[in-house]
Order: sequence, then C-alpha cells, then structure tokens
Amino acid sequence: MSVGRTLFAATLAGMLALTMSPASSQTLRYANQGDLKSLDPYSLNESTTHAHLGHVYQGLTARDKDLKIIPALAESWETPEPTRWRFHLRKGVKFHNGDPFTADDVLFSADRVRNKNSNMQTRLAPNVKVVKVDDYTVDFVLPSPNPILHSAWDVWYIMDKKWAEENKAVEPTPVSATSPSYASLHENGTGPFIIESHQPGVKTVFKANPNYWGKMEGNLKEIIFTPIASDATRVAALLSGEVDVIEPVPIQDISRVDASPNAQVLKAPELRTIFIGFDTVRDELLYSNIKGKNPFKDVKVREAFYKAIDIELIKTRVMRGLSTPSALMIAPELFALSKEFTRPKFDPDGAKKLLTEAGYPDGFEVTMDCPNDRYVNDAAICQAVVGMLARIGVKINLLAQPKAQYFAKVLKQGGYQTSFFMLGWTPSTMDSHNVLNDIMGCRDDAKSSRGEANLGGYCNKEFDAITDKVLVETDTAKRNQLIKQAYEISIKDWAYIPLHQQALAWGVSKKVNLPQRADNLVMFHWATKKE
Repeated sequence: MSVGRTLFAATLAGMLALTMSPASSQTLRYANQGDLKSLDPYSLNESTTHAHLGHVYQGLTARDKDLKIIPALAESWETPEPTRWRFHLRKGVKFHNGDPFTADDVLFSADRVRNKNSNMQTRLAPNVKVVKVDDYTVDFVLPSPNPILHSAWDVWYIMDKKWAEENKAVEPTPVSATSPSYASLHENGTGPFIIESHQPGVKTVFKANPNYWGKMEGNLKEIIFTPIASDATRVAALLSGEVDVIEPVPIQDISRVDASPNAQVLKAPELRTIFIGFDTVRDELLYSNIKGKNPFKDVKVREAFYKAIDIELIKTRVMRGLSTPSALMIAPELFALSKEFTRPKFDPDGAKKLLTEAGYPDGFEVTMDCPNDRYVNDAAICQAVVGMLARIGVKINLLAQPKAQYFAKVLKQGGYQTSFFMLGWTPSTMDSHNVLNDIMGCRDDAKSSRGEANLGGYCNKEFDAITDKVLVETDTAKRNQLIKQAYEISIKDWAYIPLHQQALAWGVSKKVNLPQRADNLVMFHWATKKE
C-alpha cells in the first residue's frame, strides 16, 4: 500500500473511531463537509446550521416537505386588521429542561433575534411591535401591511427566556466571537431531539426527546453527526456503511455511489443561488494593489468581471452538468417572470475593453474570499473564476477557508471584511423580497435590518424604494412587476454576478428513507431506518 493510501486509511479510521460504537437500527450517522460551530440559533443565518438546530429548536411556524407553511409552536394565526397579525400559541409545550413555553418566550425571542449581535435580524423588522395579549396569544403590530410577515419564521427558533437569563445568554453570540457563550455550546429547545453532547469539530450527538409535544414521523432515536471535510473520506465512510447519510456527495463521485450495492444519491434541483459580489462601498478596497480608490465603484469594472466569467464552462467542467446557469439572484421556481431575463453572453474581449475604458488596461490585483466546505464545489468554482479573470489581466489572490472562518470574516459582525467574494443564498421566505432586501438592499441605515447579508454594500435608493413597495403590495400581478423592475435596476448596475443554482446531492444508505427538500435542509425527524 502506498504512503498516500496508508495515510488516507488512517485518517478515515481515526475520524470514524470518534463516532463508531454499537448502535441499533434507530441510530443514524450523518456526515457533512462543514461543522456545526454554534448552538446559538441566532449566530449564523446559514442553511446547514438551521437544519442542525431545527432538530432541537422550533419556530412559530414550520414548513412541510413541499415547503408549505404549517403550524408549529403557533397552532393558528389570523390578521384581524391589515397591520396586525395574531398568533395563538400551542399549549402544553415544554422546553427540554421542563420550562413551559409561553408568550413571554416569544417576546424575548423577538428582542433577541433583533439584537445587534444577531445574524438573523431580518426575520423581524425593528419597527414591528410585539404585544402579549395573554400567556398564549401574541400580536405583531406593523406600521404597514406585510403579506409575507411569517414566511421566514420556520427558522426563527424560539428560545426560553428564563433559561437564557439564568445562563447569561440574553444576547446572541456571533460566530466571529473569540469565546463562545453558554448558548453557543448548549441548547434548550422544544424540538423532537435533544443534544446529548456537542464537541465542535468532532461530534454532536442528538437523542430523541421523550417529552416531545408533537408526533415523530420517523423512527430515529439517535443522530450522530460528524464533520468530515475530506470528500474522499466522506464518500468512503458512506460506501463502507460507517455512516448512513452524507451531504454533499462530490459531483465526481455520484455515479460511483449510485453503482454501489448499499447507497444511492438523492438528486434534485436546489433553490440556492450561487453568486459573486464586490465591495462597492469603501473608497479603497481592503485587499487590492489599487490604492486611493475602489475599482468596483466603476460599473464598467463590474460589467467586465461579469462578462469574463464563462458560466457554461463552469457548468460542464466544474459542476459536470449539475447546475442551472442563472440570470437572476433567485431560482426561477421562485419568481414567475424569471423567463423574461437572459444572462449576458461570455465576452472576454469585451471585458478586456471595458477594463481599459475604466482605466485598468493592465488589470489589477484583488483578494477573493470563498468558502471551501459550504457549497457544491465552492473552492473549485472560485479557482475557475481566478483563471477566467486572469485572461483579462486581473490577478485574483484566492482565500478559500472553512465556512466558520469565512463567515466570521465577511459577515456584518466581522465588519464585512471582503473586497470580492462568493456566496450562496436560498431566500428564507421563498420570495424575491428576501433577496431584494437582505442581499441587495442598502445597509446604510443602522436602525434597519435592510442589507444584513449585503456583504459588498451595493446601494441604489431607487431599488430600495421599489423593494419597500414589494413588501406591502398584495396584488400578485402588480407585485411581480415591481420585483421585475427591481431586478432590472440591479442588472443595469451590474450589482452582482449570479452564477447558478446548484443541484442537491445527498448520499443515503439504502436502509434509510429520507425526504429531500428543495431548500437543502436535511430534516431527520422525517427519516426512517430499517435493519
């Protein structure tokens, strides 16, 4: 055996030894390329984190397998008037420590999710007043109508006020914090699983909650999560039967997994859009050889970067056909007028000309931030972009990091420390307003949660004005036209470079039945496992 294969085998054995112990058919072992860095549900607005914490925490609402909004901690709701939503809370629910769930916890969670340290501020606007009617009724009073107020609340997880206060966890702890808080390492939710142990970077063990208020559709009693960053190691663990589910399966290994006797790949289009963005707000880029000015403030530079990227080559070579090139910052399934938009053609010669016109005939140098364990082939996509931009004279210094380091650097709590970046986004509301507001809205109002995930600071006040109209418009046809106008403005500005919607690829043992949702949240309370 070669030295490389020996080291690989040793690495695999060492990692799996952390989790492998005799277990029943009701134990499911799961491996993801990324880690679960925090148990604080307001620390990171990221799908994988939401999925993990969705086993233990719950929102007022939930989503079913087809992403339809359904009751959760709220049994029902209505709008007595256009600017008032009333939620009737579920009685008899207890947190994992035995504390009763009441309206006080909803009010506390409403304040906490809007705290300056929260990465989930856009879930509830700062101008929404939350009123306790009684112990099991809460009103949300709005300054203007909002037909999609609750559409992102399935991952706004409700926390126990008493527990948070007792453990000095009233404020969220961002992932960029140098030391974790109690809530970063412990949980106290109302969900179907309890976290028995949590070792960041090593293993997290979930046990079925014996006092769960709801009905468990699946049959799992235990989930053992192990982060396995190495694609080869992760696939080997699935094929050997050492783990039952992996996510994602590297594109190059899909056919091998499907050909195996004991596992298969669940494949489907995902709603997540992968895109590239620029720092358009600083007068001088943080990471560039151009001093005294910011090249990305010039629309010609942004257009040049867009036209230099060969999206079809990324699709065929990097994604091996498992991606859908996008003209918009949202999946076509989520916007009825998406077919009216087409992606500009790949034009490296035109891109080079635009750079010259902008005053950069020899290009320039800039650092690109990219995660290497978050999206399908994320680092490989960024590496391909590096080569494409080199053709027009731009030197990209690629900084590809694990998602914990990446997000800690580029998010608001890290000071938006990026000049050029790649990001993926699934709108939590399944609606364009989330994209227009969170990703593309101006972030210059400290009192507003607008632009919370706008890493590059793109800002167009006309665009924001239309976004505000989208929020309150209840006529679907008129609303779609407003959304179209907003996208047209951003395209004219070359605000971002949408790349594609990636495909879902979950590796699943043939002993496991696991529904696959288009938002890529792996929800194990639906899973069943047989002998």
